[in-house]
Amino acid sequence: MTIPRYPDVAPLSFSQRDALHPRLALLPEGISEFTFAGLYLFRDTYAYRVSSLPGDHLVVAGEREGSPFCMLPCGLPQDPDLLGDLLGRFGYIKGLGEPQADESWVWLEQQGYTIQEDRDNFDYLYLRTDLAELAGKRYHKKRNHVNAFINNYLYDERPLTPENREDALSILERWQASREDRNDYIAAREALERFQELDLRGYLVYVDNEPAAYTLGEPLMKGRSFVVHFEKALDHYRGIYQFINKAFATILPRHYTWINREQDLGDPGLRQAKMTYRPWGFVKKYRVTGTTAGNHG
Repeated sequence: MTIPRYPDVAPLSFSQRDALHPRLALLPEGISEFTFAGLYLFRDTYAYRVSSLPGDHLVVAGEREGSPFCMLPCGLPQDPDLLGDLLGRFGYIKGLGEPQADESWVWLEQQGYTIQEDRDNFDYLYLRTDLAELAGKRYHKKRNHVNAFINNYLYDERPLTPENREDALSILERWQASREDRNDYIAAREALERFQELDLRGYLVYVDNEPAAYTLGEPLMKGRSFVVHFEKALDHYRGIYQFINKAFATILPRHYTWINREQDLGDPGLRQAKMTYRPWGFVKKYRVTGTTAGNHG
């Protein structure tokens, strides 16, 4: 399916992958949402629609809790009338990368718009070597959890393949059994079911030959970063999350300098957990609103 020209929009579909994936794969900022898989798997959660703008730009429109928004993965249009139309129609722009924000800050303010950091959506960026080695005092507790897992269980590690995909799905089903929110589950299940078509890469951990944990993601930043979209484990195995985190970082090729573990969405517990791994930095994102637009979260 071709992508319509703005102002027309079309629901995001798998048939648009050939048009979208190459453009998104070349983006340099490393924003976790801006991959085809990252958008496609949450197309129903956020009612994603897509449209093409002049200058080979792209608009991804969506809704969150009933409030419309749009994202501009390939950059802001320089036409003030077009930008005004987008903000008037979709309320606010989210996911603006730091280089684009810095470059356009003065111009946006001159147009009467407000630009601000969107901390809840910052991606956490870790050095691959930090997660693989867990060296030094700052990772003492993480090493203890990893050692507890290694010393207490007979385990095995395997790359995700079509032959063991059902094992990963069984982990997801058991993980979901005690949870009510199904948004993440639906996306995680489809990610496993279509991991080859979406060009995702994964890793499994078995305990006593039983599937116990998996991780799944894809390259970002032209292969300099790897984003972990999903990581699920049966947490009655002590230290299993710390173990698979370290194990996967260890087997990733060296050309990946960073591991992107996505955002915390403002969840205090998740923020604390991500901070305990001592991020190298953040992939910062910004929000643009009009003079009368509200802050929709």
